[in-house]
Amino acid sequence: MHRLRSALLALSLLSLAACATEEGGLRSVFSPSSATYIAEERLDVPYVPTPQPVVERMMQLAEVGPEDYLIDLGSGDGRIALAAARRGARALGVDIDPYRVNEATAAAQFEGLQTRALFRRQDLFDTPLRDATVVAMYLLPHINLRLRPRLLTELRPGTRVISHVFDMGDWRPDAAEQLNGSNIYMWVVPAPVGGSWAMILPDRSSAPLQIEQMFQQLSGTLGGTAITGATMRGTRLTFTAGGRAYHGIVDGADIRPDPAAPAGAATGWRARRVS
Repeated sequence: MHRLRSALLALSLLSLAACATEEGGLRSVFSPSSATYIAEERLDVPYVPTPQPVVERMMQLAEVGPEDYLIDLGSGDGRIALAAARRGARALGVDIDPYRVNEATAAAQFEGLQTRALFRRQDLFDTPLRDATVVAMYLLPHINLRLRPRLLTELRPGTRVISHVFDMGDWRPDAAEQLNGSNIYMWVVPAPVGGSWAMILPDRSSAPLQIEQMFQQLSGTLGGTAITGATMRGTRLTFTAGGRAYHGIVDGADIRPDPAAPAGAATGWRARRVS
């Protein structure tokens, strides 16, 4: 019986090691250098690498480029931050596991990306987010929901949030895809536009604009007319009222016509926040 148990255990370990290799990990989870997997039981999120094709699609979906600064929360072996750096972006990966931080730092040095991709041992909940233009995550549902208020309030409107596998509850994604069985979600942080506005209409008359906001989904009224088709994408506001299509840019307490609005959209209007 003892020999049978030993054989079964050995077979299980070999099977798990093979799975780790198939998932695209940089090395087997059973190599001596990665023996710290035991300590991961104490981490908020276990280390599971994102398959490289999914990483590349995340970069494409978020349109990561040279003007971006990506923060990867729970960066593991650094593959997401490194992918961003290869596209010319600056990137910061944070992870609580010192082994993973050292591994990612070594990978950046090996690729010559150490000036673009930095890695820091840090609790993701203590990581400042405001400077990011892209935030990447492969966490867990309850961690995503715990982070959600910070993502909506600390990040600037227009910042992209990209997540592997898990969503954000009732904050619906602006884009969602599936690749090789993996879910990919992307959100664009919306500007806060809910409240009361005083609007100057194209004919120079004025009317109250009332907006109710749930993330990027909007409803409300312009004068006594319900607005329809109202959405936010970053700072860009779109709605229709009284047969007119309005495309605006939200700039703090002001809304002005979007210069990139399609032909036929209302012009010569503006709005100022009242409350």
